[in-house]
Amino acid sequence: MNIVNKAEQYVIQFFKDKLSPVYSFHNLDHTKRVVTATELLADEENVNATDKEILTLAAWFHDVGYCQSCSVHENVGMQEAEKFLKQEQVSQAEINAVKQLIHATSLTYVPQNLLEKIIKDADCSHIGSEDFFAITEALRQECKQVYQKKISKLDWANTNLTFLSQTHQFYTDYAKKNWEAQKQKNIEKTFELIAELIEDKDKKNQTEDEKALLNKKKLEKIETPERAIETMFRVTMNNHTRLSQIADTKANILLSVNAIIISVALSTIIPKLDSPNNAHLIIPTFVMVGFSVASIVMAIMSTRPKVSSGTFTRKEIEERKVNLLFFGNFHKMPIDEYMWAMKEMMKDRNYLYDSMSKDLYYLGVVLNRKYKILRTTYTVFTIGILVSVITFYLAFREVI
Repeated sequence: MNIVNKAEQYVIQFFKDKLSPVYSFHNLDHTKRVVTATELLADEENVNATDKEILTLAAWFHDVGYCQSCSVHENVGMQEAEKFLKQEQVSQAEINAVKQLIHATSLTYVPQNLLEKIIKDADCSHIGSEDFFAITEALRQECKQVYQKKISKLDWANTNLTFLSQTHQFYTDYAKKNWEAQKQKNIEKTFELIAELIEDKDKKNQTEDEKALLNKKKLEKIETPERAIETMFRVTMNNHTRLSQIADTKANILLSVNAIIISVALSTIIPKLDSPNNAHLIIPTFVMVGFSVASIVMAIMSTRPKVSSGTFTRKEIEERKVNLLFFGNFHKMPIDEYMWAMKEMMKDRNYLYDSMSKDLYYLGVVLNRKYKILRTTYTVFTIGILVSVITFYLAFREVI
């Protein structure tokens, strides 16, 4: 029988003889779970046989200290491991290595090498398992018994969330690859559990009127397809924005074309009009330039922005009269006032939806103005081209 098998038998008997039944988590089942995880990690991290043996011995002895003391169980575990290993005539170097690994299982200890990382991850392997909530409930019951105090499920869930999201981390590559994903799922489930427990707690503290109000709000929430509403706003806003961009592009095309026409007229035709031989070109040229100028002016008018005062008062916010989603209503306000107003709006779903609706409405009004002016501009431009061509034709006809 090798030293690991002897240690297994020794620890099993040690737990049976000395461990108090109040330890529903730090017991033989937990130790076996840690041993199994240690052997798995040792194999996956390609640890040699000697180091694997040291790791396994440390895993068997790491929690035997709970048989005597909860607060300094690592020290007691190191003492028991040294006592056993000396009886088995293990070298002092290996004994010290086992003791150091037991010390590494301390909650606040940061591992310094691969073996310490393995024992650390193995001790917390349940965090990355689907059985996490059943196992952590056993730990809650143990803490209640050992420390003789009440620990509510909500307090325990908050403690778990803090530990999982802020304190704990996996160190070995295998644990990161294979256990981290389940750990994140457990964090998400803990968030959901906290929300459910808070809701249950609120229900217990509510009066009948409050319960009726809550049921009414829930019914309203069910009847209102919020996701569909958000999708509607997003799609409609994108469509409006795209239409506005198209209008601006059309106006830009008109500006460019008419600018080219005027440039050609100024550089090529108009300098020649002082000659009596070109007198017949005066009217057609100025007709063409006149219509081009009119088109440019109207194109500019279609894209000319209109900015409002950019200020609001707290009273207007409290009365829900200001649309904070449009920059023209807040661009002159101090950042503190704007942040306060935004928080007020985010607190009130109806105010938020009203603001989004107003934003869509006024964007539609602006689009209507743009497209009306653009339509007129294109009409003027088209008529101008036709009239210019006709006048040039008539002018050359008279000369001929």
